[in-house]
Amino acid sequence: MRLPRRVGDAAELRKSLKPLLEKRRRARINESLSQLKGLVLPLLGAETSRYSKLEKADILEMTVRFLQEQPTSPYSTSVSGPLDSYLEGYLACLARLARVLPACSILEPAVSARLLEHLRQRPVSGGPPSQTPTPASAPAPSPQVPPPGSPGLWRPW
Repeated sequence: MRLPRRVGDAAELRKSLKPLLEKRRRARINESLSQLKGLVLPLLGAETSRYSKLEKADILEMTVRFLQEQPTSPYSTSVSGPLDSYLEGYLACLARLARVLPACSILEPAVSARLLEHLRQRPVSGGPPSQTPTPASAPAPSPQVPPPGSPGLWRPW
């Protein structure tokens, strides 16, 4: 048998859950800010260990500054051809890589510098690379084919 529910019970339940919901909301905000800090600091070239205790407002300001420095949206109103689009994307990627690569410790500085120099010298005027593999500079050796009808070659047909 169910007892009739009182109207006051719902209000009391809401009152008792409010602090818990607020605590969860704040935890989500703090976790997102922590992730944002971990993403933005390396992109700005800042050392993460030096900025271990940043205020939330500082993290948001750094993020806003980083986003404002980014090139305009690729969905701008001007229509460009595929070559222009490829070149813009290549140069934007190269610029971002030049900012991020030295800040990361993935590659040795000399290797990082060589990679950036190679990418800067790569001719981009030819457009996007083709999807077909380029042939090797030396022709592949052709296999020795015995004359037709010779018994030395087994064929399944």
